[in-house]
Amino acid sequence: MFRVLVLILAFVANPSRAAAAPPDVDLELVLAVDTSGSIDIGEARVQRLGYLETLRHPDFINAVKSGYLGRIAIGYFEWGGKVNESSVVAWQVIEDAKDAEAFAAKLEARPIATRHGTSISSAIRFGTRLIETNAYFGARRILDLSGDGFNNTGLPIAVARNDALARGIVINGLVILIRPTVSTVPLERYYAECVIGGPGSFMIPVRNVEDFASAVRQKLLLEVGGLTPSLTAQPAAMHAPVDCRVGEKYPSFVEPAFRN
Repeated sequence: MFRVLVLILAFVANPSRAAAAPPDVDLELVLAVDTSGSIDIGEARVQRLGYLETLRHPDFINAVKSGYLGRIAIGYFEWGGKVNESSVVAWQVIEDAKDAEAFAAKLEARPIATRHGTSISSAIRFGTRLIETNAYFGARRILDLSGDGFNNTGLPIAVARNDALARGIVINGLVILIRPTVSTVPLERYYAECVIGGPGSFMIPVRNVEDFASAVRQKLLLEVGGLTPSLTAQPAAMHAPVDCRVGEKYPSFVEPAFRN
């Protein structure tokens, strides 16, 4: 019964590939990490350390092994006004602690740098390409995106987000609120309504530097385990939908739509 459910989920996420073969990994997971100029070097280091500690933690390995196939495919990159392609850690299958350590070692060896601008749309587009063109077929596909600001360069966020969701890619968010951006729209609402999306999507806020590691671990464990955070009931609020164009400065060119 569980195998049938895995195949159904894979077909819903990517029907064209599902027709060719069954999944070979439980999850295709891309970590898209914000290193824009508003993230200082100290915060970037703490953020990197959070991912390294999670990859090396026994709970992460146990979550991987708990899947039906017991393996995931994972990739990583950093972004600011555009994607830092030198930061890319290529796809790797993780089945055990040795695999996770190998991936963590590659990430640890990458230099840390920050860049000007915040293009969430470029990060989503790049992550979409990585998922669509890799050599693996996952029952689930997730783009895990951290960020501390609004999309302010590149394509409109709605264009990139809608394209990813149409391809069956779930977008989750790690919202960095250590130095909140001054705006008429709370960043958490912006991420909730304009960035994350897809079945079971969620975001986790980080309000203090010392919370990075635990937030990253919680997020990856939920994603690998196919879970979502428990929800706390809140009073309904009457407010207009977020204008997802807030902060956007449209470029003089229009990037062509991504095609397979």
